Amino acid sequence: MSAAREHWGSRLGFIMASAGSAVGLGNVWKFPYMAGENGGGAFLIIYLGCVVFFGFALVMAELLIGRMTQSNPVGAFRKLGGRGWPAVGAMGVLTAFIILSFYIVVAGWTLAYILFMGENTFSGLNIDESTAIFTGFVASPIQPLIYAAIFTVLMVGVVLGGVASGIERASKWLMPLLFVLLVVLAIRAVSLPGAGDGVAFYLMPDWSRVTAGTWGGAISQAFFSLSLGMGAMLTYGSYMSREQNLPRDASLVVGLDTLVALLAGLVILPAVFSAGMEPSAGAGLTFMTLPTVFAQMPAGAIFGLAFFVLLAIAALTSAVSLLEVVVSYLVDDKGFTRFTAASSAGVVIFLLGIPISLSQGVWKEITIAGMTFLDFADFVTAQVMMPAGGLLIALFVGWRLGPRAVEALKSHPDQRLPLAGLWLFILRFVAPLGIAWILAQGFFE
Repeated sequence: MSAAREHWGSRLGFIMASAGSAVGLGNVWKFPYMAGENGGGAFLIIYLGCVVFFGFALVMAELLIGRMTQSNPVGAFRKLGGRGWPAVGAMGVLTAFIILSFYIVVAGWTLAYILFMGENTFSGLNIDESTAIFTGFVASPIQPLIYAAIFTVLMVGVVLGGVASGIERASKWLMPLLFVLLVVLAIRAVSLPGAGDGVAFYLMPDWSRVTAGTWGGAISQAFFSLSLGMGAMLTYGSYMSREQNLPRDASLVVGLDTLVALLAGLVILPAVFSAGMEPSAGAGLTFMTLPTVFAQMPAGAIFGLAFFVLLAIAALTSAVSLLEVVVSYLVDDKGFTRFTAASSAGVVIFLLGIPISLSQGVWKEITIAGMTFLDFADFVTAQVMMPAGGLLIALFVGWRLGPRAVEALKSHPDQRLPLAGLWLFILRFVAPLGIAWILAQGFFE
């Protein structure tokens, strides 16, 4: 007989953990540079529209599947769908696994930059010198792997503590700290000389810069930011009490995640404009441009240190949720103990991270479809597996469950969804169209 399933110790714990799952590198690292590349305010408005129109609906769908079944992604689809549907859950587990293999590498960079900022490494350096430090670091065959290993140990350590004592307890401490750091950094950024131009760029839409790629990028970013299509929300939903008000709590999770993304943009873009640098610097904005920006600010070393601590916290809370997807599957379906599942998964993930880290240096010339290992893993998960998983979840809840899903929300009077018909309509038609756009952008852009 299997042990009784763990549950969240409190509603606050669930909200903090779920928000931590959604809040990750996608919010603090990816969102600001995506906005910078795609016209600032115009991208922001389109992104918010994506979150409202189908992001929230899919978060609700994943949490509901988990709560209805009290099971991991594979078991959940087996219970509710039968036949081939467990493959959808298996794809979620595999997606989480692949994402973690490169996530630990990038998260390791954030740990290294905490040390760099503490040592005031970037004082007096220009953007070219800052870029040289970054490219030299990631090209090293050993250094990035040491930091990736440290991050992996932290991640596994939290998950080993279990749902309430590990994940929930860590989230209750880390998430408030993340918000405090974000607010302090945002206040500092907007008060810098010349920051007003950055605020205007970020908040005032320039529709002339909007392209088909802007729309696809905003939809994809909403997906990645909310941890959709990778089994994380479903797994966290499986630890929910049936007495919890799912629509209300889901809206809080989505709201907190979106707030973090908005604040991250308000930290980075005004600071970049204040330093007279280019907001469309792309993925290197965080690790190559920002250190130089912080170096030019009064007390910049302190604020730079705070920023990379913030980035590491966001990475950890999100990585923990992805590892929990894998662990819940191994515990529920394969009979592993939590210790064996978490530790063995951590070892395999780190081993997969080795070629991904080396692809930034000595293995840079080894490519798949013209992409490095890191770029390929990112492309396959963000542009193919996550959208495909989200599409199948939307169709499953919208059509296979249909009214049954609405009834599952009505198990208690205060859990009714006022616009249940609209929710189903979005899952049946709106979300699939938006997700189809992501897939089209990935293959035909």
